[in-house]
Amino acid sequence: MTSTSAPSAWTSQELDSIERAEELEIASVRRGGELGSRRTIWVVRVGDAIYVRSVNGPGSDWYRGTRARQEGRIQAGGVRKDVTIVDAAADNTVNDAVDAAYRTKYGHYAAYIVKAIASAEASSTTMRLEPR
Repeated sequence: MTSTSAPSAWTSQELDSIERAEELEIASVRRGGELGSRRTIWVVRVGDAIYVRSVNGPGSDWYRGTRARQEGRIQAGGVRKDVTIVDAAADNTVNDAVDAAYRTKYGHYAAYIVKAIASAEASSTTMRLEPR
């Protein structure tokens, strides 16, 4: 079973609300357990899974912050949850589906912006958010 069809701990209502949200706020949990600064990012749903990426690739501060504990807190579409941040970049099937989801959801923005979120650099940061 691929990550795109794995059973989800998200409720249908949470998935729908996050999918409809234009943006998601994420704060990673730091080594000491406190929350880092919130960042506003784009979010997509693929099947019963929620995915995010760093448009600026692995060098961005918020992405690097997710590496320490791979935990965070998100807020989008009225949903606020503590999450586990799971690296999903190695799964080409997932990356292709996430690329398509970003193009569909955000295609009304300038082409260069959508192209950036679907770039190889951004794809290398694909993460699945799982409620915890």
